[in-house]
Amino acid sequence: MTVKTFVDTNILVYAYDRGAGDKHAQARRTIGRLWAEGSGALSTQVLQEFYINVRRKAQRPISISSARSLVADYMAWDPVVNDGTSILEAIDAERRYKISFWDALIIVAAQKSEADVILSEDFSQGQKYGSVRVLNPFDVDL
Repeated sequence: MTVKTFVDTNILVYAYDRGAGDKHAQARRTIGRLWAEGSGALSTQVLQEFYINVRRKAQRPISISSARSLVADYMAWDPVVNDGTSILEAIDAERRYKISFWDALIIVAAQKSEADVILSEDFSQGQKYGSVRVLNPFDVDL
């Protein structure tokens, strides 16, 4: 059974940051599996943050053209677009779960994508947010 999996920015960045050591290898395997299964999901927020981070903050930054090409490839995952309703829902989730607005926006996008799981190292392992559960791919075998 294929589990729809929403990928947070940090996991996506590790998959392309060759300077990230073991996290690079693990994230790369995980992203490869999601491509093979056709089970990956993300949002425009994740793609925007990914682009900035692989260009400016990665231990081994990549070129603009390479980063653009990767973003274009991930458009095949039909990213969730954060609209006005998403913003209002994120504000409500921020209050309900006592998390940052940006994390709440990730949760809302994951729910809109109908994902079962969010892969992230920024949330508590195993935490449930409504219909989605957080897994840290560096703490569990996927």
